[in-house]
Amino acid sequence: MINFRYHVVSLTAVFLALAIGLVVGTAALNGPVSENLRAQLTALNKDNNAKRDQVNQYKEELTRNQDFANETAPYVLGGKLATRKVAVVALPGGGESADGVVKMLTVAGATITARVTIEDKFIDPNNANELLDLADQSSQPTISAASLPSNSDGVETAGALLALTLQQGATPASPADVTAVLAALSKAGYISVADGAAGGAEEVVLVAGVPPTDKDAAKKTQNAVTVAARFKSHPLVVAGTSVGDNNLVSEIRGDPTLVKEISTVDNASTVQGQVATAMAGYERLVQNKIGQYGLAAGATSLVPSAAP
Repeated sequence: MINFRYHVVSLTAVFLALAIGLVVGTAALNGPVSENLRAQLTALNKDNNAKRDQVNQYKEELTRNQDFANETAPYVLGGKLATRKVAVVALPGGGESADGVVKMLTVAGATITARVTIEDKFIDPNNANELLDLADQSSQPTISAASLPSNSDGVETAGALLALTLQQGATPASPADVTAVLAALSKAGYISVADGAAGGAEEVVLVAGVPPTDKDAAKKTQNAVTVAARFKSHPLVVAGTSVGDNNLVSEIRGDPTLVKEISTVDNASTVQGQVATAMAGYERLVQNKIGQYGLAAGATSLVPSAAP
């Protein structure tokens, strides 16, 4: 009779045999498998090091390209905008690029009449009614509310007010009235203004950052287009980025009317794009030409053609 002890002994022998088989098999394969894994790891390390060196090389080339653009800018731009008055307006996120644009406009000899930053609050659709009331209340004797749009669009009305304040008009706005309008919008948190801002700009460069991505992103981008449209009565260059969906540059290029009225540059975050922006400013203001420049869809060339 087979008792319980016999079953226990049999099962123990089976498991012991399996364990011995695993140990023996592992030992037999350990050498080739380990060698193969070590060879693969060595190859991966070499490939990773090569890729790292390649990335570093690309970074170095990019830096050198930026340096080249900086060093050649005086030869490309020198004196082209001498005696001309330009205002630079940055949209949310465009401040750093605007700094570079101002630098290149200055290299071209332009007088920067004003540096203004439009805050996110300005293009936020939730503030439209408050902005409309503020724009109506902030008009001044030489910057009249009668010249503002007669509708209920707060962004369009305030954008028109800002354009009238900064741009050269048939009747010059008084310095006191310019200061009053900018102070009212600034105090309410809709814009930020650098010291010494004045009116009388012959041209405006509007600098955009990376487009918004929040739940109101589409409306904010449309509001940015609305602001740009209010400045186009004078020569206007919009400099921005091609990054992200619904960015300002692509929206203007996609509009059959605005693309014929506004020059754009889509790589303004780079020194090359900032040089191109100053060149486009010269082309737009002095030569009365409109063009689309940069690397993204809709650009006709990297930079405007050289002036004769």
